[in-house]
Amino acid sequence: MSVRRLAPKEVQPESFAFTVENLAWAEKTIAKFPPGRQASAVIPLLMRAQEQAGGWVSEPAMRYVGEMLGMAPIRVYEVATFYTQFQLQPVGKRAHIQVCGTTPCMLRGAGDLIKVCKSRIHEEPFHLSASGDLSWEEVECAGTCVNAPMIQVWKDVYEDLTPADLEKILDAFERGEHPAPGPQNGRHTSAPVTGLRVLTAPELFDGSMVGQGAGLALAREALAAKAKGEAAPDAPPPAAAAAAPPPPPKSDPAPATAPAAKAVVAAGEADKEKPKKPVAPPPGKATDPKAE
Repeated sequence: MSVRRLAPKEVQPESFAFTVENLAWAEKTIAKFPPGRQASAVIPLLMRAQEQAGGWVSEPAMRYVGEMLGMAPIRVYEVATFYTQFQLQPVGKRAHIQVCGTTPCMLRGAGDLIKVCKSRIHEEPFHLSASGDLSWEEVECAGTCVNAPMIQVWKDVYEDLTPADLEKILDAFERGEHPAPGPQNGRHTSAPVTGLRVLTAPELFDGSMVGQGAGLALAREALAAKAKGEAAPDAPPPAAAAAAPPPPPKSDPAPATAPAAKAVVAAGEADKEKPKKPVAPPPGKATDPKAE
């Protein structure tokens, strides 16, 4: 992770304003929140401002969003500098390469992808290439670990990369093209790179086995018989209803109460011989028997 600071003043534009289309979108987005909660729209509005500005959020854009939402500028700065999805410096006009550098990607060759970025774009992250078309940075996990290593460019991800693959992708962006996102090794989404090996028989999915067997074992036998040109085995008859289990045995009677200890018996007898304690009269009653 890097220190998150706003771009220097000499880089900042003089002002910012949404286009007519983006302004209408922003007003609809703000209206989704109840009165007094308009500040909840700060993240989507900052994202739209970043997209309009070519991939980064300027300080005038932050103030503009704050004015729309009734937020102090510092509150908008706090959001923009906290979330790394917001770029605070100008990025490549055609592509900003985000290389995942978390453990799975590093184990699968992300270090080599970073070397390509250093040689093709700039030795340091967050710097523009000589043409100004490309920039790069290392990021934390982007969520495609099974297809590591990968990069993200704007909203697209490019997976299962080799250094040669990344070189081709950079070439395409520099030509102004939009290379096809997704796995670059031919696999379908995150399916096994070797292709499917199990559950490949069409009979398992076309409905022809429905109601024809008593389970997976019979289905396997039917598939094997079909492969050999034999008739499918008959389904076994339904199993007879199992006899009702015998009722549970009655529990043993509760054990007899243990006899009281001799000391307890003796104490009870002694208490019987003691005079009863006087009982206090209720409040307001006279205590003198003659008064009754």
